[in-house]
Amino acid sequence: MGNSALKAHLETAQKTGVFQLTGKGLTEFPEDLQKLTSNLRTIDLSSNKMEILPPLIGKFSFLKSLALNNNKLTALPEELCKLKKLETLHLNGNHLRQLPAAFGQLSALKTLSLSGNQLRTVPTQLCGLRHLDVVDLSKNQIQNVPDTVGELQAIELNLNQNQISQISVQISHCPRLKVLRLEENCLELSMLPQSILSDSQISLLAVEGNLFEIKKLRELEGYDKYMERFTATKKKFA
Repeated sequence: MGNSALKAHLETAQKTGVFQLTGKGLTEFPEDLQKLTSNLRTIDLSSNKMEILPPLIGKFSFLKSLALNNNKLTALPEELCKLKKLETLHLNGNHLRQLPAAFGQLSALKTLSLSGNQLRTVPTQLCGLRHLDVVDLSKNQIQNVPDTVGELQAIELNLNQNQISQISVQISHCPRLKVLRLEENCLELSMLPQSILSDSQISLLAVEGNLFEIKKLRELEGYDKYMERFTATKKKFA
């Protein structure tokens, strides 16, 4: 991509606060973006070939939305965690194995998409994020859901297409969790905490494609309580 084309994109971004450059084969984060650290609210560099997100990302202190889907990122810099206004972070289709230690400092974060990475567990850092609404961890390599999940503030948690065979009973204590997606995992019915049905806020539980028949779920104690929540939610949105 020529300098003149990049310059045109930068000029537009300066006016709009949006820098979008997708599917251009970029191997590096455009350093010229540094000139716009106080202008940019949105950066979308999805479908490129970037392997590294440089520390300078921490300078974009007004950034609200960052999309880096379908790149080749294997790690994220700690500096990313300085983005106190960041509300939306899309990192689907990369090679991430973990999140930076200070990830919990992204205090404004509402939507986090990490589908199609190489995470092996639900990152504990997510529990510090008070405004988190939607977390997508589908298509990773997660095998169990640890006790710390009970502190997660999210409304929707997507764990479809992982390798989950164990779930902590603490998931029933998530204060705001309404939607729990666990389709296509390795769950035996005995490993699904019954308190999810009888004693949680969850009103949509998606568990198709595991190691049990759905009709067996309906025989569990607490299923009627779950159905009450399910039906009440459905009516609200009807």
